[in-house]
Amino acid sequence: MTREVGAITGDLDVETIPAGAGVEVRIAYAGAGEWYTVRGSPLPVGTAAVRQLHQQILARLTTPGPVVHGNEQPVDLVGFR
Repeated sequence: MTREVGAITGDLDVETIPAGAGVEVRIAYAGAGEWYTVRGSPLPVGTAAVRQLHQQILARLTTPGPVVHGNEQPVDLVGFR
């Protein structure tokens, strides 16, 4: 789930960018140049933990959301950590 356009599905690129005292998490369709901010981002984190956090974010965003009434729900970073 993104702030700008809502849910995005398919093959995606994910990037974490240092932002103040945390990291901004953005996604784009694989190979596309337009990036969207994942809802719930930025996340507070010390610079030493950025790589570990990136791996945790990838796991969260690539795990399917719960199925409700036959429809998979979108995932985001709200409440993460």
